[in-house]
Amino acid sequence: MRSSIIRSVESTLRRGRSVVSPSGDHLLRRSFTSAAPLPERKVAILGAAGGIGQPLSLLMKLNPLVSKLALYDIAGTPGVAADVSHINTRAEVAGYMTEDQIGEALEGSDVVIIPAGVPRKPGMTRDDLFNINAGIVKNLCTFIAKYCPNALVNMISNPVNSTVPIASEVFKKAGTYDEKKLFGVTTLDVVRARTFYAGKAKVPVADVNVPVVGGHAGITILPLFSQATPASNVVLSADEITALTKRTQDGGTEVVEAKAGKGSATLSMAYAGALFADACLKGLNGVPDVVECTFVQSSVTELPFFASKVRLGKNGVEEVLRLGSLSDFEKQGLESLKPELKSSIEKGIKFAKEN
Repeated sequence: MRSSIIRSVESTLRRGRSVVSPSGDHLLRRSFTSAAPLPERKVAILGAAGGIGQPLSLLMKLNPLVSKLALYDIAGTPGVAADVSHINTRAEVAGYMTEDQIGEALEGSDVVIIPAGVPRKPGMTRDDLFNINAGIVKNLCTFIAKYCPNALVNMISNPVNSTVPIASEVFKKAGTYDEKKLFGVTTLDVVRARTFYAGKAKVPVADVNVPVVGGHAGITILPLFSQATPASNVVLSADEITALTKRTQDGGTEVVEAKAGKGSATLSMAYAGALFADACLKGLNGVPDVVECTFVQSSVTELPFFASKVRLGKNGVEEVLRLGSLSDFEKQGLESLKPELKSSIEKGIKFAKEN
């Protein structure tokens, strides 16, 4: 039973999602299963003992593309590392708990995932998290710039619309900024959009793809249901599309309220984070046509950062794809989100420059 579960998860992470071409066509799902040995890849998780960090550590330990897994947090890391290390998969696990150890945790990392920070609680917006998480992210990025400046950085810490710009400014100051290697992880919005759409459209959820663009908070999250695949025989009404959009935007609040103040979206976020990290690793390993939605420096709109479909490769971002054809509803949503997203980006940049 246990081994079959592990094989199933490993298979899912190898496959990832359906690979998507620039035109949105589904290509064959690919797994990195050549006869040649897999490349050595080190992944570091900063905030590994937290609500997202622990399940994320488990999922990355199960990923066959990971050869070394470095877990860092300010408390509890040795126990998490010991627990995860007993799982009989390829990755060698090490835990680190103090700032004088963070250099060892980061050195040689190919991918750094940052779920560190405080979670959202009932009544708390992502902006409420800013004052605490902004400082944490700034500090951690300073270490990344010093110890693994060439790593792909996957930012999970909220508010992503502000923490990614903070990271960019830290790296610019250190002289290590590479716009191709900094990502805001918005995959959970995509995961939710796929799940919610599949339920309404009566299509197999495992085959669904829905691009989600914009940002990673409230109305800045814009699922493009007009581009959803596969095509459904069920025609969704304008009211149903509006409701699906709203539910995708409020997915985090739905979980916070369901947990009655005892947690936020940790398990689904860990899954989404693992999917995106897996895509990054595949890109680094040369798997072709790996496309995911993510929040990056972008010229798709007039905003300096924007989430859209991105082709991943050996250098991180290979290409930021255009938005494609939008419905009138989506065009309106795009214009509506811009002021809030612009404000969040500027807030992050201002914080990084003044602190």
